[in-house]
Amino acid sequence: MYELHFAVPMAGAILCTLNSRLNANMVSVLLEHSQSKILFVDYQLLDIARGALDLLTERAKKKPILVMIMDSDCTSTIDFTSISYEYEKLLAVGHNDFDIVRPHSELDPISINYTSGTTSRPKGVVLSHRSAYLNSIATVLFLQMSLFPVYLWNVPLFHANGWCLAWGVAAQFGTNVCLRKVSQKNIFDNIVQHKVTYMGGAPTVLNMIANSTLSDRKVFNHKVSVLTGGSPPPPQILSMMEENGFSITHMYGLTETCGAGTFCAWRPEWDMLPTEEKSKIKARQGVPHVGMEEIDVKDPSTMESVPADGKTVGEVMFRGNTLMSGYFKDLKATEEAFKDGWFHSGDLAVKHSDGYIEIKDRLKDIIVSGGENISSIEVETVLYSHPAVLEAAVVARPDDLWGQTPCAYLKLKDGFDADVEEIINFCRDRLPHFMAPKTVIFLDMPKTSTGKIQKFVLREKAKALGSISNVPSVSSISNVLSVSNMSYP
Repeated sequence: MYELHFAVPMAGAILCTLNSRLNANMVSVLLEHSQSKILFVDYQLLDIARGALDLLTERAKKKPILVMIMDSDCTSTIDFTSISYEYEKLLAVGHNDFDIVRPHSELDPISINYTSGTTSRPKGVVLSHRSAYLNSIATVLFLQMSLFPVYLWNVPLFHANGWCLAWGVAAQFGTNVCLRKVSQKNIFDNIVQHKVTYMGGAPTVLNMIANSTLSDRKVFNHKVSVLTGGSPPPPQILSMMEENGFSITHMYGLTETCGAGTFCAWRPEWDMLPTEEKSKIKARQGVPHVGMEEIDVKDPSTMESVPADGKTVGEVMFRGNTLMSGYFKDLKATEEAFKDGWFHSGDLAVKHSDGYIEIKDRLKDIIVSGGENISSIEVETVLYSHPAVLEAAVVARPDDLWGQTPCAYLKLKDGFDADVEEIINFCRDRLPHFMAPKTVIFLDMPKTSTGKIQKFVLREKAKALGSISNVPSVSSISNVLSVSNMSYP
């Protein structure tokens, strides 16, 4: 896939890198929507690819050519039926004197990246050669990537082209270390064996590393620079990573911003702050990188910028050349995304006096309880500070009295125990009482292929639970409202 990130554009074609965890039905939908003509598939995913092509045949759709990628651990039992080419053999018949097919315009598309897992309305983000080029260079610059880096891949290439570092690492003459499976042991083993100097990873990956066992952990005598993004990382995890020899750069962006759009530019004077305060600042989303024209936090109804007071919440919006060209075959969604000349991210944030932004929540994740807005991220940050909590996600549970109440889903660390009452009291001691979870559920978190917790799954679970409180009578409501200092349960 790394080779194809160069070969496909150089052949004048368009990349469409698909999520390796999709099922055959979803793959067939995306192949049809993208109008793909060639399908490259790793041999371990061959059954899914064949299932997708069979579904296309049933719908009387033209099937793409199937090219299978072998590996050293392939068995001789592979059925080559329906396979048009084997990857290495296909390369062998290529022409060494082939001229690169350059784009007619730098605004020509280089890739389509799908953001949605729904079968009804897939959203294909179209990125141009210009946006990919500018974002690749910008990412290398703010990560301060030196020449001849050794980069460990934990970020899938189907995720915004590996945050554009597929091209960025090559620009610095880098070595790529690729993992079939992301695990604590694999990460530490490869850092030591290949002297890894840079790596990327979602906050979930950082959490894995920070909470790795002593048997998986390895000691290395050099700094590993880590680029993280995808969701705001808990400050506790950032602090633990720094203690284990990793230097963290926090970025923020979406597939629609070609990967990173902002980063938390670290100021030297912050080095003197206490560890906890440094971690809180590092968790901010920061300032636009050199390739992004403009970023602001605005009131989406008035399009006025919010004051830089660190309190007033608005929506994060972008303008610039590193944004997508639009959603493939979806003019309506494109127009909505770029309403009033700004790209609307759907993320809620505040702007601090120094200009740095800080994400508070997704628009759809904000919890409204008794008329008060509750940031799920703020509650999650407190939950992560509990010594027994490995993973935390907070969503809204419907409530007949308060409208919504916070519902916390937790996974505990191995060998640790905590009960519901302990968790709720822990939060009530550190948060306004209305922000503390009213419901706590322990489970293994549902996740996307990039390691993000699937909050939409958890929201459905919380919705199915129904209301946690009964609707009081009219007289009791009157009694409550007559009390000047209204309290929350």
